[in-house]
Amino acid sequence: MNLCPVDASPVEIIMDLRRLEIEQPGQSWYQPERNNMWRFGGLLPLDINNPDDQPHIFNLGEGHTPLLDYNDHPLAREAGFSLYLKDEGKAHAGFGANPTQSFKDRGMAMTISMAHKAGIRKLAIPTQGNAGDSLCEYADAAGMEAVVAMPDNTPMPILGRVAALASQSERFRLELVTGTIREAGALLKEKWLDKGYFSVATFQEPGWRIDGKKTLGLELAEPGATGGEWSLPDVVIYPTGGGTGVLGMWKAWNELEALGLIGHSRPKMICVQSENTQPLVNAFASDATEVAPVDPGETLAYGVNVPGGVGHFRVLSIIRESAGAAIGVAENDINDALSSVWKDKGWWVCPEGAACLAALPRLLEDGLIKPGNKVVAFNTGSLEKYLPDLRHLL
Repeated sequence: MNLCPVDASPVEIIMDLRRLEIEQPGQSWYQPERNNMWRFGGLLPLDINNPDDQPHIFNLGEGHTPLLDYNDHPLAREAGFSLYLKDEGKAHAGFGANPTQSFKDRGMAMTISMAHKAGIRKLAIPTQGNAGDSLCEYADAAGMEAVVAMPDNTPMPILGRVAALASQSERFRLELVTGTIREAGALLKEKWLDKGYFSVATFQEPGWRIDGKKTLGLELAEPGATGGEWSLPDVVIYPTGGGTGVLGMWKAWNELEALGLIGHSRPKMICVQSENTQPLVNAFASDATEVAPVDPGETLAYGVNVPGGVGHFRVLSIIRESAGAAIGVAENDINDALSSVWKDKGWWVCPEGAACLAALPRLLEDGLIKPGNKVVAFNTGSLEKYLPDLRHLL
């Protein structure tokens, strides 16, 4: 299936946690020595320790990314909170490495692996860019076919990489559209999905990408390198396009609670969008229960330029359950934050990650970050994937 056949809502994978505790007691499913997202073993839909699952898992080193210490950020020092950046982009020594330098690799690693186990060999995806790049990387490793539809203004390092694969192999097709992921999805539905291609668009696959992104939440909660207890930060700031990662992290923490590893408390979930395309922000501000699509604007943070999403209603409910917020940030503030972190730290923070840092003043002003809080902001990819569009900011 794609969406639920009853109400056309996204579906999620339900883990049999009782069985997991019986078959792999004492957290034996958890292997912190494994340097990738598959370290969580039996808590994932495919267990890399299971001989029946192993032939279907396409592990390219994704996940297990670092939390970079940003406690010297001026606002963190001034307001007295701890700030960390979860870096999903450039590789860091001693950690895993997302092969396409984007958090999309977590979802695509799980998607390709689950599709392989299900016998699916032809996949299609609409994307703002990074998900298409990632899908091709994993489909190539698995010997599958893929059609990628993306906006014609996608940053050239991303677009060019998919185009190169399409020109070199008949297994790949690239479709360019004027617009956003919305127009890309419409083109695939019109032209490709009736030709035997299975849609792995955001939430259109049966929970696979959610459980790949779930590993983000598991990594935020897992004990440190020297051991200790499972625990969570106080605030998570996440750039939100479709919102798969929000659902994934929330699912991870609910499962950890069911296993008795954490309590009921959750981080405030802060979903960040560009002011130029902010459907979640509008819905949150108006106390709506559904998220109305908007006309997309222009933003350097291409990954959050998503005018509407089938899973946005659930993202909105998670924001409220966590006492969090949806925040829109101005383009100038994104640009300033990107320039500052590059000059201060030399980190390869993408525009979407910079948007999270740009939200800090508003979060402090609104009391969503308090002194003593542990705050984690997400950098979802490497800024080099956006060159030359942002070279003027460096």
